[in-house]
Amino acid sequence: MLSLKLLQNLWKRPEARAFPPAQAEILAALQARLQEASQRRLGRSLAVRHVDTGGCGGCELELQALDSVIYDLSRFGLSFVESPRHADVLLVTGPVTHNMKAGMERAYAAMGQPKWVVAVGDCAIDGGVFQGSYACGNGVTTIPVDLVIRGCPPTPHQILEGLLTLLEANATGG
Repeated sequence: MLSLKLLQNLWKRPEARAFPPAQAEILAALQARLQEASQRRLGRSLAVRHVDTGGCGGCELELQALDSVIYDLSRFGLSFVESPRHADVLLVTGPVTHNMKAGMERAYAAMGQPKWVVAVGDCAIDGGVFQGSYACGNGVTTIPVDLVIRGCPPTPHQILEGLLTLLEANATGG
């Protein structure tokens, strides 16, 4: 019975779904607003450091989609950086496991000014589905959070909107 099922699966074509198209006019308007806000606030592009503090990986997949050819993060004046010393924004995903708490805090301490923290996804906000687990806390609680982006996981468009909101809210402040 199992071998029959395996043979049937070998001869079937894979089921692939098309990626949903991004609305070009919405992305163009978002790009213009984001570039204007980042130039006004920083005088340059916005550098983002991502820290995965545990979780299911859904938010990481959406961040990868954000950096793909569909959304093309660099055209918005945003870039992911490898070192927190080069970052302006610390993007935290996951429920903050006890093992990753110190790493997140070290990354935050290594960042220069100005620095912002964005909690992406329900897990980073309050622990999400992992809330109350013995292995993790209830989201980002040990460092100040400037913006939360709700969703399980949030879409790339929601993440872009959140970063834009963060920049526009801080455009006049220091």
